[in-house]
Amino acid sequence: MAGGNPLSIGREIAVDLGTANTLIYVRGQGLVLNEPSIVAVDTQSGQVVYVGHEAKRMRGRVPKSIRLVRPLKDGVIADFPLCEEMFKRFLQRVSTSRWTKPTVVVAVPSEVTGIERRAVQDAAEYAGARRPVHIIEEAMAAAIGAGLPIYEPSANMIVDIGGGTTEVAVISLGGIVTASSVRIGGDEVSNAVILGFKRNFDLDIGENTAEEVKIQLGSAWPLKHEIAGDVGGRDSKTGLPRSAGVTSQEVREMIDAAVFKIIDAIKMTLERTPPELAADVISRGLVLAGGGALLAGMAERVTHEIGIQAVVADEPLFCVVNGAGMTLDNIDLLRGIAIQGDN
Repeated sequence: MAGGNPLSIGREIAVDLGTANTLIYVRGQGLVLNEPSIVAVDTQSGQVVYVGHEAKRMRGRVPKSIRLVRPLKDGVIADFPLCEEMFKRFLQRVSTSRWTKPTVVVAVPSEVTGIERRAVQDAAEYAGARRPVHIIEEAMAAAIGAGLPIYEPSANMIVDIGGGTTEVAVISLGGIVTASSVRIGGDEVSNAVILGFKRNFDLDIGENTAEEVKIQLGSAWPLKHEIAGDVGGRDSKTGLPRSAGVTSQEVREMIDAAVFKIIDAIKMTLERTPPELAADVISRGLVLAGGGALLAGMAERVTHEIGIQAVVADEPLFCVVNGAGMTLDNIDLLRGIAIQGDN
């Protein structure tokens, strides 16, 4: 196949290697894998026992012989060997060819260092990707996945709220004009819930419970009808199991500081945006993507604080991986916006 499109040989895969979840898109098939970015390790042998959903189900219930690890922190690799192994196992689940290495595009935060970017490429190569591994900024991928007209001369603003990072970018003529990447996202909101229950109710709750509280009762803006629920945990003083009643308003107060940090990142990006493009954003509004965009009232809170209309993208959880996947269908698009390593 000499002289042919290099992306036509073997499989082409796009990866959103996120702090909370790893998503994989295969060209021609769409999204094929959505697994938690978590690994269960045998403490005796150091071997990886489970990854993804199988590992997450063990959270809060593991014996002493098993250690749960999240190999990524704040959007970058924190434990390189475990990230490599997790990546490899996920890739094996979606790759059918034993002989042809897939072309891989990986989305990363916009302000990662060269060393952090190289670590992602190395992990992908270890997992079986063909060299060079293409890198695309998460904000750009999210904008493409959200359907924004990135090549128009007017500005488009995207806010991607992930598990470990929030990416804010103003895009025009196919490039990022200004961007901010803050290492705060859904994880910090969940941690705020854990701290809030300990401070307000003397109740220790686990990560799974905090996530459920965030999803079921959490909000960034007052709800039309406030709701309440009972949350179970362990009494901080007695160590005995008990539950506490909590309202959506109380949960909103717990997470308010974390939500404000996300909004502050949007303000910082707008302050650095050229006046003409800032005027475009005011007239066109901004788009929220990522799992954090699903927090109830997030768009209303951003609209109120920023003074610019905010809307949530369709399928915000999948904007990054779908956008990275769309570049596989257009090699010119991939060459124009992906960052290749020094392979």
